[in-house]
Amino acid sequence: MKLETLPRAVRLAVAAAQNKKASAIAVLDLSALGTFTEFFVICTGFSTPQVQAICTEVEEVLYKELKREPEHREGRGSSEWALLDFGGFILHVFSEQARRFYDLERLWRTVPKLEIPDLADTAFSSTRSEAS
Repeated sequence: MKLETLPRAVRLAVAAAQNKKASAIAVLDLSALGTFTEFFVICTGFSTPQVQAICTEVEEVLYKELKREPEHREGRGSSEWALLDFGGFILHVFSEQARRFYDLERLWRTVPKLEIPDLADTAFSSTRSEAS
């Protein structure tokens, strides 16, 4: 599985999450399972405002580019986890702790997985803040 072969909505969601410095973005391809959705997009945010900003950015980009809105939302007020269900894919934004706890990648380990590298400034920002 390659990023460029994913549906445009999934690619836009990944780019929007990257724009808000989401980390450890992974796309799970559930399409062969005939489940409730074709893809999971999973990422990590490091604070409540960042989790909310990632969700807002994904919603805004998908509406602007494709006139798509989520069919369902969960957990936006929570600092641990938020979900946006766009039908063909579901975006999960977790805190680090919640992502380890729910471990969706382990639960769906038999499906194809694409790991999106963090942008250079995202990976660098934690190092930079430690040096301050």
